[in-house]
Amino acid sequence: MLAIQLLREKKDWVIERLSVKHFTQTQLIDQILELDEQRRQWITEHDQLQNQRNTASREIGQLIKAGKQPEADAKKKQVTEWNEAIDKLKKQLDEVEQQIQQLLLQLPNLPHESVPTGHSAADNVIIRQGGQIPQLPAQAKPHWELAGQYQLIDFEIGTKLTGSGFPVYKHQGARLERALIQYFLDYNVQAGYVEYWPPLLVNEQTAFGTGQLPDKEGQMYAVPNDGFYLIPTAEVPLTNIFRDTILSADQLPVKMTAYTPCFRREAGSYGKDVRGLNRVHQFDKVEIVQLVHPDNSYQALEEMVSHVEGLIQSLELPYRIVKLCGADMSFTSALTYDFEVFSAAQQRWLEVSSVSNFETFQTLRMKIRFREGKHTKLVHSLNGSSLALPRILAALLENNQHPDGIHLPKVLHPYLGTAKIS
Repeated sequence: MLAIQLLREKKDWVIERLSVKHFTQTQLIDQILELDEQRRQWITEHDQLQNQRNTASREIGQLIKAGKQPEADAKKKQVTEWNEAIDKLKKQLDEVEQQIQQLLLQLPNLPHESVPTGHSAADNVIIRQGGQIPQLPAQAKPHWELAGQYQLIDFEIGTKLTGSGFPVYKHQGARLERALIQYFLDYNVQAGYVEYWPPLLVNEQTAFGTGQLPDKEGQMYAVPNDGFYLIPTAEVPLTNIFRDTILSADQLPVKMTAYTPCFRREAGSYGKDVRGLNRVHQFDKVEIVQLVHPDNSYQALEEMVSHVEGLIQSLELPYRIVKLCGADMSFTSALTYDFEVFSAAQQRWLEVSSVSNFETFQTLRMKIRFREGKHTKLVHSLNGSSLALPRILAALLENNQHPDGIHLPKVLHPYLGTAKIS
């Protein structure tokens, strides 16, 4: 959420930055500022009436002591009128505050100055590329065929049990999934991230804190009887751990990691690009989250990008890092880098991670602050996938297929207990 003070002080600049995300509802800013001006006027009136009432209340006792009952009665009548006026103003202030908050929630985060404008994902900027794209034989199979050949994943049973997009991992497929999760967590913990195991269900306030509500409500699975949502990412519960918390400066940065299943409705997804593991409704992911001093957040972002890059390199997968343009960025992000790995059998790039800086957009909602001297300030929040497993698994299977089985990268051998799947 954007701070209203920023709209007051830098309205034109805010509008210019929002245009990078192709946000055109700039009339919302004028509405917010008009309501804010009315709110401030009512606050002034409210405070003046309160002062007058308090002064009169003290005078009533003095008048009664002095035997001036008529004057005291007149003051009492005036205090009653002021109380009624104050109550009315309180209701008006509550209403206008709600109106302002609802309008502020419709404004996306401001993109960082380095974000290219762009008009679609085609305008994203490739930062760098690494690894070697394997040359597979003509008869190479996509991962969904390999999963059946080696009895790793059963998509049909998942459809029977739940529906399309809920795969069932089995045999070496289940072991490989578990091995990847453990390796990713170990990799993150060795880099100083504290491991958590958070709930998979969160309440409305938690979903609101990270921006899933109201922006992504249609993409989440809900449990309406209890007012819960299934998490779309571990970012949601992890970041909210510090909601309504004032940290000391020496506690920063806070570095957290967690493995969780993730649940996304992915409404409207269909076609060849969503076959197999390319797009599923339930998937495993290891997440990293940082809460940092505002002066250090873009340095932290680059460190997180390097961290995820090193993880993908260790898996010996061809990859590229892409800076998202304004048209392709999320509602909440100020700057996002996507990681994509190349699927040699499908001959396409698959997104496996997004690493983003949200600056204060989330922490203002959650009131996550730190104390610096006599003042408190909002921390910056960042997160990234380290990593999302489905497309990583797909690329590992496809890129490493050989006549005698799936040859796995060396880093996974001790986790899986074997060098290949056969």
